Amino acid sequence: MDSGSDPANSADPPPHKLADFVGTLIAVLTLTLPLFIIAHYSSSKAEVLQPAPYVLRVLQD
Repeated sequence: MDSGSDPANSADPPPHKLADFVGTLIAVLTLTLPLFIIAHYSSSKAEVLQPAPYVLRVLQD
């Protein structure tokens, strides 16, 4: 590194705060929204199917 270089005068412009916020919002929604949708549609209202009872026939001699 040159001792006379100034890192504050870099060629890249500073990132926009709005772009950072929108990117963070998209990331959070991408991670959490599927969990909320799965939890909503897999509620306790789901009907559990019970196996049909069957009768054992006893053979008589």
